[in-house]
Amino acid sequence: MIDTSIFTKYEKARIIGARALQISMGAPLIISMKEEDFEKINYNPIALSRAEFEKGVLPITIKRPLPKKH
Repeated sequence: MIDTSIFTKYEKARIIGARALQISMGAPLIISMKEEDFEKINYNPIALSRAEFEKGVLPITIKRPLPKKH
């Protein structure tokens, strides 16, 4: 499980957007949800990817450049 608080708001948006695109193209969900949960979010790929992100189960990594030493 990944700690989601270490990402910037831009990284979060990029991760959720990339996963939402995958879901909208037919990728299987990583988390299991009840039918009433699907109906509550209206099968929205962004809401589904946000739920996966908040649970910390997405296998997406962020590479950041390290600061240069002088």
